[in-house]
Amino acid sequence: MIEAAQAFGGWLLAASLAAAIVAVVVRAWRRRVALNEALHELRRPLQAIALGPAFATGSISTQTPVQLAAAALERLEREINGGPVRLERDRLAARPLLEDAVARWAARARLEGGSIALRWRAGDAVIAGDRVGLAQALDNLIVNAIEHGGSSISVEADRRGERLAIRVSDSGQAGRQGERSPEGAELFARIAGRRRRGHGMSVVRRTAVAHRGTFIFRRCAGGSQAVLELPLAIGARHAA
Repeated sequence: MIEAAQAFGGWLLAASLAAAIVAVVVRAWRRRVALNEALHELRRPLQAIALGPAFATGSISTQTPVQLAAAALERLEREINGGPVRLERDRLAARPLLEDAVARWAARARLEGGSIALRWRAGDAVIAGDRVGLAQALDNLIVNAIEHGGSSISVEADRRGERLAIRVSDSGQAGRQGERSPEGAELFARIAGRRRRGHGMSVVRRTAVAHRGTFIFRRCAGGSQAVLELPLAIGARHAA
């Protein structure tokens, strides 16, 4: 009798464990389906945007917001469904990377009643790296300053020996001036997400490591400063 009770108890335990495992598997499957559906729906408006005037004129470059979004979608799909990692490295003129990043977010800064200025003191600096990854890192630095910093945002670049130093500084919340556009800011809040978890800075740190660079974020009097340093490309380190 005791042996039968023990056997029955063991069977119940095994059945409970199996049911728990099935429940976990089902939840994971449902989550994957939901993520794939969200990924599918996100592609639609991006496809519509990509088929706009820039596509018609053949002027889409590798640094347009649509291209950057496409790269992010590729990573998201890879994380959900698996697939190979593609990391392209090229010799890149650094100044156009920064100029394009500043141009992409100038309107966003104006929505918050602010502005962005680029100060370039690095000559013809050339770096070796992944164009899309570097553009995403710069975007995160600038947007972080727009959302959490002051109205005056400065993007500066100069050489430090054999490295390119990129600094994104802001004037602090107390220095906010100008009129904020509530409608535009609300739209961007919905797109950006209302829960900020520091993912942007993680992207910058990961990019710095991948390019054998460094990243430092510090708060200072009247604002904050983010410094991304990247090694200059071989052959361009001693250029004037």
